[in-house]
Amino acid sequence: MILVVCAVAEELDGFARPDVDVVCVGIGPVEAALGTLRALAAKPYALAINAGIAGGFAGRAPIGSAVAVTVERYLEIGREDGGAIVLPPGVRVEATCAADAGLLERYRSRLPKAVFGTGITSATITTSAARSAELAARYAPETESMEGFSVLRAAAVAGVAAVELRGISNIVGDPIGGWDFRAGSTAAVRALTDFLTAVEETT
Repeated sequence: MILVVCAVAEELDGFARPDVDVVCVGIGPVEAALGTLRALAAKPYALAINAGIAGGFAGRAPIGSAVAVTVERYLEIGREDGGAIVLPPGVRVEATCAADAGLLERYRSRLPKAVFGTGITSATITTSAARSAELAARYAPETESMEGFSVLRAAAVAGVAAVELRGISNIVGDPIGGWDFRAGSTAAVRALTDFLTAVEETT
């Protein structure tokens, strides 16, 4: 079985497959981590996929496009200025988490409409041009989500291969009124369906 994790069911409206369990974990990094770990502890899965909507950065991921996220960074951990934290020997801060590179590369040709790029995860939705510009300059990401890092990190802790597929619903920094939830949802479902079809064809 394959696990698909989303925040809310509406993100994947119309998606259903008998070989896939869709689990809605709630909104935000904490709910995403807890919900993903609960799902992975309840049943053995061959693969976990975080799918849903996200914000795209201007010039990198337009509304209605799909993004296959390769690496996520969690913004709410670490120093504000990005500097190193002095920690005891052997202790580290987990601020980044990668999707399964082998799986993404294996199916790259099966996702011709998807952008491959990095993401940032934040409990705060960016709604100002100033913060958007700061994040773009510091991290050069394609997407901003509220769950991506948490799902990938939970899967890594559980020893389950995971990928992240996002449909872009808004441009990061735009007011919420400018969002197109349906365009993001449609792109997410399309990317998820394409990815699962590719998995099915090669297994």
